[in-house]
Amino acid sequence: MPKTKEEKKEALKILKDKISQQKAIVFVDFTGLGVKQMTELRTMAKKENCELKVAKKTLIQLALKDSDAETAETARKLEGELAVVFGYGDEISPFRISQNFAKQNKELKILGGMFEKKFIAKEEALQLAELPSREELLAKLLSTMKAPISNFVCTLRGNVSSIVSVLNAIKESK
Repeated sequence: MPKTKEEKKEALKILKDKISQQKAIVFVDFTGLGVKQMTELRTMAKKENCELKVAKKTLIQLALKDSDAETAETARKLEGELAVVFGYGDEISPFRISQNFAKQNKELKILGGMFEKKFIAKEEALQLAELPSREELLAKLLSTMKAPISNFVCTLRGNVSSIVSVLNAIKESK
């Protein structure tokens, strides 16, 4: 049953609101995915503070016009059945979720995305998906900052244990 004009306006308003709140968007083609797989993708997205939304291309184009007209026009030209994965927390999460799901389900295809309010092509979206998470990057930074101090402590501990070994050898020789 077709939607009424009021329902379409409400759907457009909701979509515009989601676009204004997002930190990153991934455009995916879900042609061939079943309900079970879409539900699984929605669940994965929700766990990472993301959201999957299926909408018509024209509706997505109208919603994107306010934020970036170029992205809106590009989104209209994307092929296949279009779904949008919104990322509300980490900017990389929607790309990583989409890529991981696409590896398991060949029907899902990443078509591009929106990062820092600009449209990015499929190749750039896939590169973003390969980046480590924010937590992993912070852990690497912390270990890099901690390494010199740890090495210094180990060096000092080695000198003290050497002195103790020498004193023990002198004691045993007497």
